[in-house]
Amino acid sequence: MTSPSKSTAVTALAPETLRSWFTEHQDLVVIDVRSAAEFESMHIRGSYNVPLPLLSEHTDELAARLGSRVVLVCQSGVRAEQARQRMTAVGIDTAHVLTGGVPGFAAAGGDVVIGKDRWDLERQVRLAAGSLVMVGLVGGKFLSPKVRMLAGAIGTGLTFSAATNTCAMGKALSAMPWNKAAKEPTRESAILQLPVPAAAEDAAA
Repeated sequence: MTSPSKSTAVTALAPETLRSWFTEHQDLVVIDVRSAAEFESMHIRGSYNVPLPLLSEHTDELAARLGSRVVLVCQSGVRAEQARQRMTAVGIDTAHVLTGGVPGFAAAGGDVVIGKDRWDLERQVRLAAGSLVMVGLVGGKFLSPKVRMLAGAIGTGLTFSAATNTCAMGKALSAMPWNKAAKEPTRESAILQLPVPAAAEDAAA
């Protein structure tokens, strides 16, 4: 079993290992960095929803409230890895990224909470990108060759997204009305609600 330590590089964490950690370690904190709507659709029981944009804005403050056993989760691992990189930059180098994301944890028999069914953000990105490419190709044939530039622009954008491990289209889609939850997490409702590690409490005393 992999255990976090200051000298160990960040590692991927198997869903089966996370299941055992829930019963073996009281200091475990699971941070779900997906959108609030995705979190409402299905999330790991006991996890905290801190969407990636919120985490990026308050990384220092979040890091101060985390102990040594932190697991970052999303839909597939991409956004969780981005969150890990941001946390590493502020000195938290013991976080783990859950392999397979929330769906992988559910498939492994993990305890999840299921709510309203929604398409996850990464699936929406694939649909939007594929649709725009098709529009560019069809429009280029029947309307104007210049419309084909749309397909090229999408291809360039996806290449840039892969190279930089970012996704402008995903960020834009997350702002759409259908991706908005009834109550969006804030610094007060998400980060400040995290339990303070015992070591931090002792230092403040």
